[in-house]
This record gives sequence, structure tokens and C-alpha cells, in this order.
Amino acid sequence: MASKKKGAVYSVVALMLCVAVYLNWSYDREESQEGYDTMEEFETAKMLGEAELVDAEAKAEDYDENKGDYFSEARLSRQQARDEAVSILNATVESDGISEEASAEASAAIQVMAEAAMQESRIENLIIAKGYKECVAFVNDEGVNVIVSKTENGLQDADIARITEIVMEETGAAASEIKIIETE
Repeated sequence: MASKKKGAVYSVVALMLCVAVYLNWSYDREESQEGYDTMEEFETAKMLGEAELVDAEAKAEDYDENKGDYFSEARLSRQQARDEAVSILNATVESDGISEEASAEASAAIQVMAEAAMQESRIENLIIAKGYKECVAFVNDEGVNVIVSKTENGLQDADIARITEIVMEETGAAASEIKIIETE
């Protein structure tokens, strides 16, 4: 019975996250198209945040447009989606016309997301403490995905075992539920 309820809570959380991401995407898309008369103007306009390297003396190794950006963007995206979902769930909990059962499920979903956020943070900190440059973890009801920056010799069996052990200790997930991905 408890596992069915937990599965239902995870399903509600996943659905709300998807809705939040879609709404965020559609809102950003509508907002960024304002002020242009034609689609061509929009497509050719310079977007806020776009930049070019103009210093001719800059060394190629000093400028790596992908260096570290993936991990910070992944964390930011994860946090924005989670914040949207929590906002929706809080609105559900605070709604006057909602049943006690739905309110309790929304509260449980918020608690599950908070616990996942704590687990992700601990996993990331522990993996970085073990000497890996960068990583980002995603905990959900289907398992745990850990994305680690490419190491000098690539991830070896010992690295995979070390990361798997950290994730298993922090989440209680089985090794078969853990996916470790190395970025380029």
C-alpha cells in the first residue's frame, strides 16, 4: 500500500515538473518574441547573453565555451524546474477548495522533492571531494543519474565503483538503478 502511494506521489511530482518546464519554456518563448514585427527579425536579432570572443590575443586554451557551463546550466535548470513544481504544489496545498487527501499528497510530494534535492547535493559534494572536477546528480523514482566530467584517462572500473558506492549510501538505490555518464 505504501509503495503504491509513494508511486502515485512520484507520478504527481513528475507530471507537475513536466507541466512547470513546459509553462516556463512557453512563457520564455512568448516573452522573447515580443517587440519583433517579423519572424526574420526575431531570428536574426542578437539575443541577450550572446557574446563573441573579440580579443585576438586570447589563447584557445583560455577560452573553452563549454568548460564548466554544462554543469552549472544543468543545476540551474534542475533548480528552476523544482522551484516551479514546488510553487504549483504549494498553491495546491494552500488552495481552499482542495480535499485533505490531495493536500496531503501535495505536501508529501514537496517533502520527496526536498529529500531528492538534499541527496543530489550530498552526492555531488562527495563525488567532487573524491577528486572529480565536476558532477551533477539527478535523483528520481526510477533511479539516479550521475554525470561526471571527463577524467584524464576516462572513467575506470574503480571510478565507477567509487561513484556507485557513494550513490548507494546516500540514496539506498540498487546498483542497477544507477546510471553514470561521463561528459566530453
